[in-house]
Amino acid sequence: MRFPLLFISAFLVSNISIAETPWVAQNSDGSLVYRQDQLGNKIPDFSHVGYHSGIVPLPTPGVVYTVEHTDADATQILQSAIDHVSKLKPNKAGQRGAILIKKGTYRISGSLHITTSGIVLRGEGFNDDGTILLATGATQRSLITVGNSRRRARSEDEEDTSQPITNSTPLAITSPYVPVGATSFDVEKTDSFHVGDTVVIHRPSTGSWIHALHMDQIPVHPGRKIVQWTAGSKDLYFSRVITQINDNHITLDAPITCALDQNYGGGFIQSKHDDTYVNEVGIESLRGDSEYKNPTDENHGWVFIELVHAENSWVSNVMALHFGYSCVQVQKQCKWITINHCACIDPISQITGGRRYSFALDGELTLVQHCYARNGRHDFVMHSLSAGPNVFYDCVAELSHADTGPHHRWSVGVLYDNVRISGVGRGTGEINIRDRGNMGTGHGWAGANQVVWNCKSDGMIIENPPTAQNWVIGSITTSLRGNGNRESIGSPVLPKSLYLAQLNQRLQDTGTKH
Repeated sequence: MRFPLLFISAFLVSNISIAETPWVAQNSDGSLVYRQDQLGNKIPDFSHVGYHSGIVPLPTPGVVYTVEHTDADATQILQSAIDHVSKLKPNKAGQRGAILIKKGTYRISGSLHITTSGIVLRGEGFNDDGTILLATGATQRSLITVGNSRRRARSEDEEDTSQPITNSTPLAITSPYVPVGATSFDVEKTDSFHVGDTVVIHRPSTGSWIHALHMDQIPVHPGRKIVQWTAGSKDLYFSRVITQINDNHITLDAPITCALDQNYGGGFIQSKHDDTYVNEVGIESLRGDSEYKNPTDENHGWVFIELVHAENSWVSNVMALHFGYSCVQVQKQCKWITINHCACIDPISQITGGRRYSFALDGELTLVQHCYARNGRHDFVMHSLSAGPNVFYDCVAELSHADTGPHHRWSVGVLYDNVRISGVGRGTGEINIRDRGNMGTGHGWAGANQVVWNCKSDGMIIENPPTAQNWVIGSITTSLRGNGNRESIGSPVLPKSLYLAQLNQRLQDTGTKH
């Protein structure tokens, strides 16, 4: 009997046999060797995440403006400082300088908005004797926003359907199958592209693909409105830079993290044009706190720092205390963001959906490292249709009230590397990458092509979706469920950190010094 190619490709990807060789092996010289499946899919290179794709350390721009402590409402004082520095001429690196906020508690009744590149907000530490920004009043809001849009954190099930700004006609990618982890493919023509161009890779969500995932058949939940996936509703957009063009073959700076299969609509490429991003913005060395009336109060500070439309920016050495939603939220149109040594402590809200997402990502090429959460719900979490790669490295969550992982609707290309999660009871403190079915309004397949590497949690559910897969490698848990790819469960593997090993290899290969 002959089977159609569409069926065969779905079958091969979702029925990977147990590997006889590791998915990633490290040679004695530190170099990495990757095993591919029958279609060429492999664990992606996650090393391109973070500020300037990880090849330079976070900068330390000099202080150009100082704010002294005041007992009055400091909203306008701090906003005026931001507005003043925004008018300064940037240096060659695009940096205008740092605003030093001296020690003390600053009452903020509104929000602070950074809409110009090159500005750093710098405190004198997040300890009790450091710089504390206190959200006052009974208003649910983001205390600091970075970018040109001023929107509030979304509800649990709301999807960000915004698309990147492009300025050319989409051209078809002609390679029959572009596997996960690939950085190159054939295009119908390349005469309109140049090395160094920023482009968008569009991966459509066809009805046949959605049907293969059974996401047009999410079981109805009594008393809950379930939204079935429909054609065109789950498209992915990858922002990449062209590094090489050979005839009709294009090479990109970072891998694609969801296969482009002609049986399911293939993919398209077009030039990206968006001059509305802010760059070189940093928030560092301070604490955010929020007033509240009682332990379940929700009319108060909701997000400490929200990055809305930013590239090559960072949040470092920051603590959020008592905010209802998150310490840092990275929205869809963000890229090359580093979140470093941050903490989200004891949120104030009801313990239910749409609350306590300690570090919440929607953008791509974001690095969250050395971060800590306590009393959150979904602590290191991806929202829907996040394009990837994204990395959570060396992060810890304690007293978690739910699970860590992709939360809903097909986020792709995430690495959980040395992440440790412990919860408050049954079903909490887990790392899960799974079909969430009719949870919420129909979360469905939450994530694909994601890796759990040398992690530890109270439980894990790792499942392989049709047309894609997920990996759990070198990780420790008391309960592992699901048909995801497993390797060395209960015994950590080498390299200790996949992200660091991949970054070190890329730096060596390019001769770059960190």
